[in-house]
Amino acid sequence: MARVDARGTTRILATLPAPADGGAHPPALDAPMATGIVRTSDGTVYVLYAAGTADLTGLWRIRPGGAPRRIAALPADGVPNGLALDPQAKRLYIADSVLGTIWTVPVAGGTPTAWSTAPELASTGFLGANGAKVHDGALWVTNLDRGTLLRIPIRADNRAGTPQVKASGLAGIDDIAFTGTGDELLAAVNAPNRVVRVRSDGAVSTVLVAGDGLQNPTSVAVRGREVYVLSAAFFTAADPNLLRARLGGRR
Repeated sequence: MARVDARGTTRILATLPAPADGGAHPPALDAPMATGIVRTSDGTVYVLYAAGTADLTGLWRIRPGGAPRRIAALPADGVPNGLALDPQAKRLYIADSVLGTIWTVPVAGGTPTAWSTAPELASTGFLGANGAKVHDGALWVTNLDRGTLLRIPIRADNRAGTPQVKASGLAGIDDIAFTGTGDELLAAVNAPNRVVRVRSDGAVSTVLVAGDGLQNPTSVAVRGREVYVLSAAFFTAADPNLLRARLGGRR
């Protein structure tokens, strides 16, 4: 895990342990990978680790100044990917891209519960359920293979409602971030090298492209009017980077 300051200086804050078997890798991936990440108001960071081994795969917690600690184990034959926080319920939701499952676990850790295994979460051969965010009483989840954006209501007693398709035709959709205007959001679309705006009515428009510096964007965050996009360069294999833009314009 690294911190990038306003000047673009990067500082490593924590490193997750490598599998004892140097050849271990999760299904569909070439190597162990740290994936979803969220930060709480006290500076605690939660991160997912798809390690390919039972002793390491799961949800990890990193407190300020502390060492990484796994607080929830997840199946080694899956790929825990998107991570979403519900701060009111003090609960985390985890999208598994291979098992087509949404797991949930309290922020204190413990044994994860399979919250939803709806067929809309399944992959069609590579990666299914991917990005995840809690917004306005629902968990919003992307499906990379199917190119869909789903809204799953969070019912009483933390039960999952029926998934609703809010947008489609977005093969390669990865992480999402809400802009603060109703249900409008931005989505990173990985292999097509785009960031798109999805309006509340499901209309989609492209707002950033490769010419803006994208290199297979994987995640997006919004803070005020600032937009931050991480590019992993999975397919371009060149210049993984962090891009900053502004809502309503580019810079």
